[in-house]
Order: sequence, then structure tokens, then C-alpha cells
Amino acid sequence: MYETSFNKRTSIITKRGRVNLNSKEELHLVKKAMKGNPKAYGNLIHYYQDYLYKTAFLYVKDEDSALDIVQESILKGYESIRKLKHPQFFKTWITKILINNSLTVLKRRNSTISIETIEDITKSYLQPMLEEKLDLYEAIDNLSEIYKTIIILKYFNDLKINEISSLMNIPEGSVKAYLYRAKKELKQYLKEDYLYAK
Repeated sequence: MYETSFNKRTSIITKRGRVNLNSKEELHLVKKAMKGNPKAYGNLIHYYQDYLYKTAFLYVKDEDSALDIVQESILKGYESIRKLKHPQFFKTWITKILINNSLTVLKRRNSTISIETIEDITKSYLQPMLEEKLDLYEAIDNLSEIYKTIIILKYFNDLKINEISSLMNIPEGSVKAYLYRAKKELKQYLKEDYLYAK
């Protein structure tokens, strides 16, 4: 169907077809990959590559860096997949690796997510109401790192509270609290912006 490569200097995979997986098939592939099957791992990556790229791009804002992060995350995942304790949470596990790599890059260059990046990457799959509000992107850009991350994971990547909890290594109650505060800050920012514009 397609060829896979785990060489950081080459393409991640060469597509020769579209992979569609249900949860049972995905779990089967994860278990095979955990036993050292590179083709099974390649199928998993093929399935999630667009999701991984969009997530990385939201953090680092440019194509080359996002691709580097995805490739590094794929390699790291391949090298450590045998340590995965819960095969059913492969997506959460590989996303955690990706986010950690993205944050490392951001810390190295002391950068933040830009309004333009959020708008360009997400406008094809955000709710229509959100697509039209540039002020929302500005508000998100002003959030603290932890609030921004939770907003991105929840509303841009459509992750559940328990998945965010696992990714960030914080209790579900903390995720809910941070999410509540982040939304409160967004509302306050948007309210003030509206008042100043009058």
C-alpha cells in the first residue's frame, strides 16, 4: 500500500493509498507495532499524520519546523512504543510526545503561537462562528501557555477532558478548572475589546 521510513532526513511515509481504521483495527495495529512490526506502525502514522502535522503547526507556526517535529515524534514513538502501557491510548500517547517536542522547540526560540497561524490552520475545521472572529484568535494568543494548550487541545483538536488530563499529566479536575478559567479570560478579553471599540 505504501512504504514507510523512519530516517529523519527522508520523508515520513510515501502514500500509496488511503488508510481508514476503526478502533478495533487500530488496536490490532498498535499491538503489532508494539511487537516490533514497522509496517503496522507505518499504518498508524499514515492514519494520524495530518492530525500530527496540524497540531505541531499550531505550536511552531512554520511548515519546516512542524515537519521536523512530526518526524522526530514519529521516530521517538517508534523507538519507545514497546513501553506503551495502554494500546488503546496510542493517539493520546503519540500526541503527548508531539506536544512535548513542540514545546521544546518553542522554548528554544522563545516564541508563541501567532494569530495568523491559528487562523490559517484551523479555519477549515473550526465552527463557522469561530472562523469569523479574528478577535477570538487574538484572545487565545494572549492566554498563558497552559490555558492556550488546553484550549487548543479541547476546541482545535477535539480531545476529551480525560485525554487532555493524560496528555498534560494533570488531574481531570484541574483540566476542567483551567478550561473554565481560560474561557472566562477569553470572554473578558472579548468583552473589553468590544467596549473599547464602541
